[in-house]
Amino acid sequence: MSLTPADGSQSATRPSTLDKRRAFRKLHDSGCFAIPNPWDIGSALYLQSLGFKALASTSSGFAWSRGRADNTPTRSEILGHLAEMAAAIDVPLNADFENGFGADAAGVAESVRLAVETGIAGLSIEDSVGPRLKRTGGAAAMPDAPLFDLDTAVERVRAARRAIDLTGEDVMLIGRAECFLVAQPNIDETVARLVAYANAGADCLYAPGIQNPEHIRRVVEAVHPRPMNVLVMAPATQSFSQLAELGVRRVSVGGALARAAWGGFMQAAREIAEQGRFDALANAASGRSLNALFE
Repeated sequence: MSLTPADGSQSATRPSTLDKRRAFRKLHDSGCFAIPNPWDIGSALYLQSLGFKALASTSSGFAWSRGRADNTPTRSEILGHLAEMAAAIDVPLNADFENGFGADAAGVAESVRLAVETGIAGLSIEDSVGPRLKRTGGAAAMPDAPLFDLDTAVERVRAARRAIDLTGEDVMLIGRAECFLVAQPNIDETVARLVAYANAGADCLYAPGIQNPEHIRRVVEAVHPRPMNVLVMAPATQSFSQLAELGVRRVSVGGALARAAWGGFMQAAREIAEQGRFDALANAASGRSLNALFE
């Protein structure tokens, strides 16, 4: 599969950016769909080959592929990654755009404008203040105030909404409440934040970390008719069909696929280093199948 030509033109047999954005919005109209998270072009093309209708980037998976910790790649690096990914696939790409890469609402707006130019079909804005963990004497700890206050978080979502609208492009905005990921598992606050982001212009809502079926049902009902995204975390507590029954519109896995790939690689490498054995290589994909996939 070839990339989009350097002049930005599209092959007659490949969907345009507009086509992908229209298809992405339509996916959110009804039902439930899986939106798995590749971390590079190869993983994206493999997921596309399995028939997934849309994909989402993962900030952690991308960072690890660059030998970095999550939340440390720069805005420029993320924008380059998104442009490369969006050009390589024929399905819509949703961007994990962290907290918008802006110190204030104006900075978020500028970053969002640049993100739209990469060809993505949607992007999420978190209410986390930045890196989820800080280092204190070598130990990892949560920041003292890991979330923006609600008024500030809402203004950042509004800024993202205005920035998208000013481009004239049909890019979906996803508002994320990070409460459960920053050790503040308060469902009441989570619901209040999601409703506020919906009212500020978010097209889809997302609260990574919620797992309890009643919590999921509650947020789905609170933001209705806007669609709700749920992150499946290991160990998974619900199946895809159970999440669909709860009213979830889309299901993602974040960095879990990247962690699974790293897990297999690390196991095989440790076996060689520590035992002088190569048994784990028996689980490797064949070179023939990989060459066939990427021809």
